[in-house]
Amino acid sequence: MHLFAQLIYTLSGSTKTNEKLQALAEYFTHGNEKDKVWVIALFSGRRPRRTVSGTQLAVWCTEMVNLPIWLFQECYHTVGDLSETIALLIPETKGCFSPSFGGGQGEVREGAKPLHYYVEKFQQLEKATEEEKKTFIIQSWQELSSRERFVFNKLLSGTFRVGVSQKLMVNALARTVKLDANIIAHRISGNWDPATTTFEQLLSEQATQTDHSKPYPFYLAYALETPLIELGEPADWQAEWKWDGIRGQVIKRNDQLFVWSRGEDLITDKFPEYSILQSILPNGTVIDGEILPYKDGQVLNFNVLQTRIGRKNITKKNLQEAPVGLFAYDLLELNGEDMRALALSERRAKLEKLITGLQIPWLQLSPIVTFSNWDELTTQRGQSRNINSEGLMLKRKASAYQVGRRRGDWWKWKIDPLTIDAVMVYAQKGAGRRSNLYTDYTFAVKDGDKLVPFTKAYSGLTDKEFAQVDAFVKRNSLEKFGPVRTVKPELVFEIAFEGIAASNRHKSGVALRFPRISRWRTDKLPTDINTLEDLKKMLELYGK
Repeated sequence: MHLFAQLIYTLSGSTKTNEKLQALAEYFTHGNEKDKVWVIALFSGRRPRRTVSGTQLAVWCTEMVNLPIWLFQECYHTVGDLSETIALLIPETKGCFSPSFGGGQGEVREGAKPLHYYVEKFQQLEKATEEEKKTFIIQSWQELSSRERFVFNKLLSGTFRVGVSQKLMVNALARTVKLDANIIAHRISGNWDPATTTFEQLLSEQATQTDHSKPYPFYLAYALETPLIELGEPADWQAEWKWDGIRGQVIKRNDQLFVWSRGEDLITDKFPEYSILQSILPNGTVIDGEILPYKDGQVLNFNVLQTRIGRKNITKKNLQEAPVGLFAYDLLELNGEDMRALALSERRAKLEKLITGLQIPWLQLSPIVTFSNWDELTTQRGQSRNINSEGLMLKRKASAYQVGRRRGDWWKWKIDPLTIDAVMVYAQKGAGRRSNLYTDYTFAVKDGDKLVPFTKAYSGLTDKEFAQVDAFVKRNSLEKFGPVRTVKPELVFEIAFEGIAASNRHKSGVALRFPRISRWRTDKLPTDINTLEDLKKMLELYGK
């Protein structure tokens, strides 16, 4: 655990890619073999499930350090992070000393337990009694240093996050195991258990061959930032609509069907409509596509699909109210043969032959947008919202299907977001490096003489702007509700968002998709903000 905590603090404290890459490579060279497997799992999204609540952790900590709960809450509101608050409140025991959170490497204590001991213990405690959980956690707090305790709490509470991309981790592994990064990315994907898989097994070719469910790493696009003319000849490019759904892979191997999301969640059971593909797709087929709400030949608003996301059991009513389709983008495997090295134009031809031969109404080829010049394509892009599309994808016809996010061959060209001007009415401190700043804001629009809150946002400003808003909040707080401050409604911001839907859960009656701060409107007064009626008009136009 000591080496893992040290790695986390090195990664969190650095903004330089090479420093992070070096830290990861050193860990994979010198780390415990079982721990290395868990690090790969944790950094690729396979976090332990939460076994205790934040309230339980807070209560056990106050009992341990003999602190009134109200004082704990004040500490928590000041620090802004539950895991760090607990780590700081519990005193170091003899032999567990480590430097402050900011630096130093500390000491590896005799008898210190490795990372895998703790995360596997979390799994064992899922069905344990509350008293058993409490005993283990308090004992662990006592034997860990403050730095290790912080990481332990993050893992325990299910809030573990680290600013490392999977691509960076894969490149670090490539430095140590002498394999191509693309091969590593494929081998660490899919449905494997870090508790029972060894480091050697995970990266072996045999493991890839025996796991019939294993998906391919997704090819991702960067946002288009250069003029279209710089892409060259329009004839060299394929344009498709950029759909707003769940990117996924449908796999048929060994007479079994698997459906994976881009986040590497196995979601086969979430979409029983796809079960027919198990009998009609040829073995050794992998289709990359978008899972979309789809009915009567029309793509529906993403909000329809959200009614099915997260449900443990899909009912007949869910299937009727939120039917889904699959829009196929690409063919990655056919008859057990990897197609990714072929040109897009070749893969597309094979995909068209496959899909048209199946003749399933909800299984569609993602339509190609025909155009003869860039001006014509620009005009067609303007129609995106009319078909519930986010814009266009541009793909070079000669491109192979690569791994991860790459520049050059695939670009996403999204339409401009919807925007509305609003005033900030509530503020709350952020997390992580922003835990001492008010960076989480609630915004309101006018409804006659009243202000109606309608969304939250915590991104879009520069560090300097966040500091200025933080100073304003501290000077102009009106009321305090736990960590939340009511502030004078004076600061106006432009809020950008990708979509809007009706919502019974919100007082405003609407919910925004991907809201963020577009800019601070220092040129506007609170009297200049938009109204609730403006939001409802947007709902009528774009909330289909």
